[in-house]
Amino acid sequence: MKYLDDATDQSSEWGAADAAGRPRAARIMAPGKVVVKRIAPADPAAGEVRIRLEGCGVCASNLGPWSGPDWMSFPLAPGALGHEGWGRVETCGAGVTGFAPGDRVAHLGTHGFATHETVAADRALKLPPELDDMPFPAEPLGCAMNVFARSDIRPDQDVAVIGIGFLGALLVRLAAQAGARVIAISRRDSSLALARQMGAAETIRMDDHCRIIDAVAALTGGAFCARVIEAVGAQWPLDLAAELVCEGGRLVIAGYHQDGPRQVNMQLWNWRGFDVANAHERDPGVQMRGLREAVAAVVGGRIDPRPLFTHVYPLQGLGAALDATRDKPGGFVKALIRCS
Repeated sequence: MKYLDDATDQSSEWGAADAAGRPRAARIMAPGKVVVKRIAPADPAAGEVRIRLEGCGVCASNLGPWSGPDWMSFPLAPGALGHEGWGRVETCGAGVTGFAPGDRVAHLGTHGFATHETVAADRALKLPPELDDMPFPAEPLGCAMNVFARSDIRPDQDVAVIGIGFLGALLVRLAAQAGARVIAISRRDSSLALARQMGAAETIRMDDHCRIIDAVAALTGGAFCARVIEAVGAQWPLDLAAELVCEGGRLVIAGYHQDGPRQVNMQLWNWRGFDVANAHERDPGVQMRGLREAVAAVVGGRIDPRPLFTHVYPLQGLGAALDATRDKPGGFVKALIRCS
């Protein structure tokens, strides 16, 4: 897409800004600074579809770039960082089958903080009519399904989930449905309450390393957990997660570690002999499989993400949405951007 640099739209009135239906994109100009600009959406090439976005989820992985690390250059491209979009097909490129204008879809993209995005048709998934009235950031829902698959959770296992945000809450739900006894570990009272609502049998406040280890040891008769899912993306939760895995168990790294190298206690890892699964899928085929499984899980009632969509912002509110994702105001779980 191209942006029209002489047409910056920084209106604080959501309705007024969208009244003309102008194609627009949020553009991060510098750390902590975002503006909304008019764009000329790209026409789809052969095998592509152009989507008029309804919305896009805000991911915790956006916070690293938002903070302005040394390795990033600004401004970012229009719409950049948005990878949790959904909307309706506006037009199809040559050779595209299975899609038609008006189809409601979710997709794998990278510039979803905008009114429009053009992607390869094989990165889009048609949504069934049962989901017509539901916001559907399918990428993180698909991520949850893929992490769950990599976790290989079985009935009657003790499973610890560290970090109860959007992803952690969904994994608590999926693990509990699989028949595991879930121990949820998180910092905030609201997160622990959410974990209980999602099916956690036990909750532990994430405040003291040794106290948490002792608490899990007491709950498991000193055996610790067959599966531990780390869903924070920071050094201490990773250290804690390793301490909670039983001998021969599995440590599942679902947190996105983006702020530098990590150190691990290899003596402990060797002694416990547990498997380590880095559960971030990069194969587009696997990602799309997760999206399809997420759609089936929501339609079938296995998961209901709607209570987790706690904060909604207009496109020009992206900065506030990113700040909320970082600062987690009361009751915050996940922010969505309303794109059009």
